[in-house]
Amino acid sequence: MATDRHDGQRNDGQRSLGTLLRDLAEGSATLVRDEVRLARLEFSGLLGGVGRGTVAVATGGVLALLGTLALLAGVILLAGDQWLRDRYWLAALIVTAIAGGAALFFAKRGLGLLSPKQLAPDQTLASLQEDKEWLKRRLT
Repeated sequence: MATDRHDGQRNDGQRSLGTLLRDLAEGSATLVRDEVRLARLEFSGLLGGVGRGTVAVATGGVLALLGTLALLAGVILLAGDQWLRDRYWLAALIVTAIAGGAALFFAKRGLGLLSPKQLAPDQTLASLQEDKEWLKRRLT
């Protein structure tokens, strides 16, 4: 006598509830492992961006300090003596503004690389949304 189930399928071609639940559990476990693997890959790429952004911010800070010191030592004396008739305070103010502008440029560039928008794991979020839709379709 033949049973009405063979390899998890009934004679009418529909899969049994046990087979469906087992397939769902196996698929879900595989899906979670794949998502974790994708997140690891994406975060390792993001950490490289964080490193580059940090280097840019640090470079901007160091250059701002060195530039300010060098300009204060050289340009202030030159400008105060030659162009501003011994108004060294005005020469110092001008040089500080120039060095501050360079520092602002590098700081903005570095902070742009470190912004939350740049750090979001876009591929993982999109994949999780697709997985959510897939699970909804499988459960209905």
